[in-house]
Amino acid sequence: MNDFMKKFSLEGKKAIVTGGARGLNYGIAQGLHAAGAEIVLMDIQELVYESAEKLREDGAPVYGVVGDVSKSEALDQAYAKALELLGGRLDILINGAGIQYRCQAEDFPEERFRQILDVNLVGVFLMAQRAGRTMLAQGHGKIINIASLSCFFGASMIAGYTASKGGVGQLTKVLSTEWAGRGVNVNAIAPGYMVTELTANIKEVNPEQYNNICTRIPKGRWGTAEDLQGVAVFLASDASDYITGTINLVDGGYAVK
Repeated sequence: MNDFMKKFSLEGKKAIVTGGARGLNYGIAQGLHAAGAEIVLMDIQELVYESAEKLREDGAPVYGVVGDVSKSEALDQAYAKALELLGGRLDILINGAGIQYRCQAEDFPEERFRQILDVNLVGVFLMAQRAGRTMLAQGHGKIINIASLSCFFGASMIAGYTASKGGVGQLTKVLSTEWAGRGVNVNAIAPGYMVTELTANIKEVNPEQYNNICTRIPKGRWGTAEDLQGVAVFLASDASDYITGTINLVDGGYAVK
């Protein structure tokens, strides 16, 4: 491997992936692991242990930690455990834990709206704050928040999710502004319409909706977790050292049509 290509390697890097038990965040973790990173998957679900075991079958170590990013005390414990497993150093944070709820805005339950903000926005801040303290003390680190295409559009039926992800986009810019000069890069990935466990059967259940969305996407298909791996590895690697404060759309061109 020549010196230039070494910049894309994550060998020897240590990472935490929140919301990493399954779905898109687990897919991102697979990409980081393939690039050589040692990883802690953090999730509120006990499934995180099984996911970590499956991912660690080959390559660098992978650990599972249960933690609720929306609760400060629980997060303190989970973060301390994760940092201990990684030997006290953290190079990469994939800040992806999030929840969703669909409802017309006029009927959207207040408790649901607050819960979504607590996990998707406050939780992202709390996790970034803890990781940021570690990285600032080290003098280096990469934080990658998971935003959404809905940062840029007023998507219907998901008022809480859209509000929270818009906040993640702005939070990314604020943290980047404060920390870039001290060695910590903060960027975001904004996935578009993606195939997940929740949407995997939409082509069969609601073919009209699926086809309407595909018509709007220049690439002609929904994205997958694999489509997020390249940009995640790049933003986590030394190759992106001069990139910070960006929100990187991974949407097949949806936003420009």
